[in-house]
Amino acid sequence: MAVGFAVTSHGGHYNGRITLFVVLSCTMAAMGGVIFGYDIGISGGVTSMDSFLKKFFPDVYKNMKEDNKISNYCKFDSELLTSFTSSLYVAGLFASFVASWITKKFGRKPTILAGGAAFLCGAALGGAAFNIYMVIFGRVLLGVGVGFANQAVPLYLSEMAPPRHRGAINNGFQFSIGVGALSANLINFGTEKIKDGWGWRISLALAAVPASILTLGALFLPETPNSLIQRSKDYGEAELMLKRVRGTTNVQAELDDLIKASSVAKTMNDPFKKILQRKYRPQLVMAIAIPFFQQVTGINVIAFYAPVLFRAIGLGESASLLSSVVTGVVGTGSTFISMLIVDKLGRRVLFLVGGIQMLVSQVMVGGILAAELGDHGGVSKGYAFLVLFLICVYVAGFGWSWGPLGWLVPSEIFPLEIRSAAQSITVAVSFLFTFIVAQTFLAMLCHLKSGIFFFFGGWVVLMTAFVYYLLPETKNLPIEQMDRVWKEHWFWKRIVVEEHSTHKMETA
Repeated sequence: MAVGFAVTSHGGHYNGRITLFVVLSCTMAAMGGVIFGYDIGISGGVTSMDSFLKKFFPDVYKNMKEDNKISNYCKFDSELLTSFTSSLYVAGLFASFVASWITKKFGRKPTILAGGAAFLCGAALGGAAFNIYMVIFGRVLLGVGVGFANQAVPLYLSEMAPPRHRGAINNGFQFSIGVGALSANLINFGTEKIKDGWGWRISLALAAVPASILTLGALFLPETPNSLIQRSKDYGEAELMLKRVRGTTNVQAELDDLIKASSVAKTMNDPFKKILQRKYRPQLVMAIAIPFFQQVTGINVIAFYAPVLFRAIGLGESASLLSSVVTGVVGTGSTFISMLIVDKLGRRVLFLVGGIQMLVSQVMVGGILAAELGDHGGVSKGYAFLVLFLICVYVAGFGWSWGPLGWLVPSEIFPLEIRSAAQSITVAVSFLFTFIVAQTFLAMLCHLKSGIFFFFGGWVVLMTAFVYYLLPETKNLPIEQMDRVWKEHWFWKRIVVEEHSTHKMETA
């Protein structure tokens, strides 16, 4: 039984090249990834700073400093602390559905603009906070901004990119997330050294820098040709934009495909109801499964709580923040490598290699902690640095597989008529399970201890098998011709071809 295949692209008749116009537009739009990554890095860092914990989470600070009876794995177990981290993702979940309507009705550009503005307000509130309510409300505004950006930016990048370079350009979103997280880790490492204890304010407030760039830059962003056609009956503007984006006047073949897809999309009154139809079953499954699996890789153990985790195994405050910088460099570098090879090797190869790499490193980290880290005391420096090395191996595996591809694949497989709705489902599922993992991780760490790594390792086995059997290769295929991959796949063709045959019989 064949479980995978490569599609020979018929998109060769699409003319065009990567233009400076596309590069600049996509670079600016990808700032939506920087704000997301910055928040992930900052939230993990400030929650390991003594001054921040003392002001907003005194019980956690007391457990860490004074209570020697509490297990290493339980010192940071606080519902209020997890609420600080996870409140952003609840807000992002609900915001993504609002963003879906705005994206379809008004375009990708206004959604990105609104996301940047909301994030800017959240950054200002967080930096000025004097009580826990201001901190958490600021997180909610940040969540609205991230929800809007995560809805619109991956779609924007996939629609602007030429088919044969779509993987590299869309992976720029995850690369931007990595850049944001790395910047946050470096800033945390510096602000932690401020003696007066207000360094956390700088960390939180500096989120306004990427938010300001995104907000101002969005004012000058062009709208995608796909969105212009979807929202207008006059295709002249879209044709001019397509010529500018592709750097050629010979765009008729691609324009015809876009108009055809738009004609189908305009017959859809309720895309959320439409996506439940049998012929869209593969896309619906991927819209739910891929973001779910991305969140249960265990990456949030590293992204949110890396400094906390490194402190738990015995590294000091400064050393734990520096360790997060190291993992940030590795993650960003591996995502950059993914950008260079994703359109050559394909999505499936990176998924499978990254999955095996993550599994091996997680099992080894879990084994070392089970053998060496008890409820009290720490591990030797040698073992602490071995754990750091293995976590870097894990982060690299995620950085060139589930990190970027978890955003790329959903954004490129949805037909135009359900694209906004399906992307909002992808973002909502991502936020929902990010929230669940963030809300439960510290409690799970307390109860499962080193077994937490084996728990996530089990999920990595499942998701790798899922990709091997059920995800077709999508490299180099034009986005408006993507329905072909399902009709040729060993499993999905039984569903979509049957539905197509039934529909033809009904209309005959």
